[in-house]
Amino acid sequence: MRRILFSWRGFDVYSYPAMLYLGILAGIFAGAHVAQAAGLNADAFAIATIILTVPAIVGSRLLFVLAHWDAYRLEPSRIWRRSEGGMAMYGGLAAAVPLSLPLLYAMRLPFAAFWDAAAVTILVGMMFTRIGCLLNGCCSGRPTSAWFGVNLPDHRGIWRRRIPMQIVELVWAAIILAAALLMRKRNLSPGVSFCLIVITYGVGRFLMEPLRDHDTHRDTAILRTASLLLITAALAGITFACLRSS
Repeated sequence: MRRILFSWRGFDVYSYPAMLYLGILAGIFAGAHVAQAAGLNADAFAIATIILTVPAIVGSRLLFVLAHWDAYRLEPSRIWRRSEGGMAMYGGLAAAVPLSLPLLYAMRLPFAAFWDAAAVTILVGMMFTRIGCLLNGCCSGRPTSAWFGVNLPDHRGIWRRRIPMQIVELVWAAIILAAALLMRKRNLSPGVSFCLIVITYGVGRFLMEPLRDHDTHRDTAILRTASLLLITAALAGITFACLRSS
């Protein structure tokens, strides 16, 4: 819709990276507030989150590229092109969560409580990023003639009446965020809130993935498999947290 957000003195500011960076900034502030309310050091939380943002972005991008490899294998230079949109949150978690273990230990931040707060950072960032996807045309929905269809482009710039998946996923992230903030009022074991958020998001993505306009069925299969793996890992996390607190 608007791949270039604006131009300034000959420099083009692309919509997707601009919304990604705004989302990271807003997410860190929101997560730091939640972390401080939970008794964590807000400054340490923010520093750790900024550090972990790097592997999270790399992992998210690489999983997206893997799921759309047919579109990237002939033009590998596109993989890190800053104007390109598209990330898969699963890849970010797969990279950031294990790497956070030594970092959080060194910074004396409790692992489970950190990720409970970081889940808020992720959800806020995701909401901004989906706006970037909408403006960029990536992560578009399948063509439809239904009443809820909206005239939107895909990543190739082809305009059609489509399921507005970027808006659907933005709303889904907002609902999960509202539920996450309500969960703060309950005395849940550390880490349970994060795992429940991951499960809820994973179930939603598993159900919504076929509604996206993927290039091949293989792309859908890879991301749905990632959803199932994410859900399984989160269920194991809840079991571990409950056994530890009992």
